Amino acid sequence: MNMKKLAPVAMTALLFGSAIVPVASANEQHATEAEVPQIQIDPVHIFNNTRGTVEDVRVGENITYYTVKDGEQINVLEMTKDTLVFDNTGKKVDLQKGDKVIAYTFANKPQKYIYPPQFNPEVVIVESEEVGFVEVDYYFEDLTNTYDMLKLNIGNETELLNAKSEKVEAKDLTEKHLVVFYTASTKSIPAQTTPSKVIVLDDYPATTTNPVNEEIDKIITSDSYEVAGTKMVPLRIIAEKLGFKVDSTGKGAILTKGNMSYTLKRGETTFGYNKALRTLKVAPTLKDTKTYVPVEFVEEYLK
Repeated sequence: MNMKKLAPVAMTALLFGSAIVPVASANEQHATEAEVPQIQIDPVHIFNNTRGTVEDVRVGENITYYTVKDGEQINVLEMTKDTLVFDNTGKKVDLQKGDKVIAYTFANKPQKYIYPPQFNPEVVIVESEEVGFVEVDYYFEDLTNTYDMLKLNIGNETELLNAKSEKVEAKDLTEKHLVVFYTASTKSIPAQTTPSKVIVLDDYPATTTNPVNEEIDKIITSDSYEVAGTKMVPLRIIAEKLGFKVDSTGKGAILTKGNMSYTLKRGETTFGYNKALRTLKVAPTLKDTKTYVPVEFVEEYLK
């Protein structure tokens, strides 16, 4: 493992707090070209994973709550219409009561201190009777994942998509968090596979015309004011347009999307960005029951 790999791995180990992502499959035996040897390694913390059977479904206005039980452990999955749900072969499915699932959530997402624990997953995998395996992990420049456990060989038939189901290219997979679907891997170290489907969780390719950005520009034009020479714009409506989940804290808000999280407080110029701190020129303010932030925050961090 070269130094380029060591740096992201070391940083990840410092920041995150769950176990390395295991393979989700239709059964517990891996139908590989040859049996992959088991290697004992220290875990790298990238995703929380939540296993169990869906025992209850409660539909809210914008969020559906799935109660998942694994033995005595109970968790709740908060899911929207945009949450990715596939079976273990890569087919899109609707999550239903009785499904056996594993849900993957970025470990650095803020979590509510309530019981049972609630998670807002990036992707949920439903176990099916068909043979298929899933690896959700970070992949380096050479398309090996954390600790060189699996290497991807992208074939002509491999379906490459982003989280919006838009096509991407093989070059878009490097140094990204990926959902990898495959049916077999080699005995080598790292094990190698030609996946049937790969989904990029991190971002979406830029387009020449972006309707969402046009909507945001209209919001900024129609709903803004100045504080100390800085244009202030409404936080929630813009953040939600850009795909962020916005949770009010009473004194500000927590924004989450993928592996990004921001914690802002009204009256304070310092805000949290994942596990780091950043500074705004002007503190968020309250006006007409809405929180406003400097337009630079939107342009530099949200878009």
